[in-house]
Amino acid sequence: MSTHDTGHGHDHTVFQDDIKEPQENWEFLEIAIRELLIEKNVLSAREIQDEIEAWEKKNPEKGAEIIAKAWIDNQFKQRLLADGNKAVSELGFTVETLKLVALENTDQLHHMVVCTLCSCYPRMLLGVPPLWYKSREYRSRTVKEPRAVLREFGTFIPESTEIRVVDSTADCRYLVIPKRPLNTEEMSEPELVKLITRDSMIGTAEALNQHGERPK
Repeated sequence: MSTHDTGHGHDHTVFQDDIKEPQENWEFLEIAIRELLIEKNVLSAREIQDEIEAWEKKNPEKGAEIIAKAWIDNQFKQRLLADGNKAVSELGFTVETLKLVALENTDQLHHMVVCTLCSCYPRMLLGVPPLWYKSREYRSRTVKEPRAVLREFGTFIPESTEIRVVDSTADCRYLVIPKRPLNTEEMSEPELVKLITRDSMIGTAEALNQHGERPK
């Protein structure tokens, strides 16, 4: 069973073919705004590029630290599910001007994040979104056939598990809490962090197993 909730790892190449020249309205808008900022001397091209490079250096480790904390501390997990912004601030992370919603994957329900309009993404926690997340194919097909898309990522969810697609918006970001792998009860929090991938926090993959491998 699959539902689409409209609230508006590893890289997978199948969704990257249409990431070439700007084609989407938001891409042309970004270029126009960037050029206007430079023309009006609000920002220089170098300042814009420096900011882009700073974002590109970010990685999903912040998000993984939040998930690992939720795995070992059920009270923290409940606070995270109730109020994502407030909970992550306990760990020193700030998600300004945006609502952060945490969604827990279980044996009964698997969440998968998409942005059907552009590429809204919790960059402050997961770094720069992968190219496939921005692609038109991923954005359209995930809504229509999420289980098929998951299979192409090598993620096989039982038919008995509901797949719920959630749609990011300009003011709301989602963070998926993947299921904790089996046989990790004795692992430390830093060890658990290494099992949590970017894709597992988007919902296109599950967390790595206790050996650091993709589940089969």
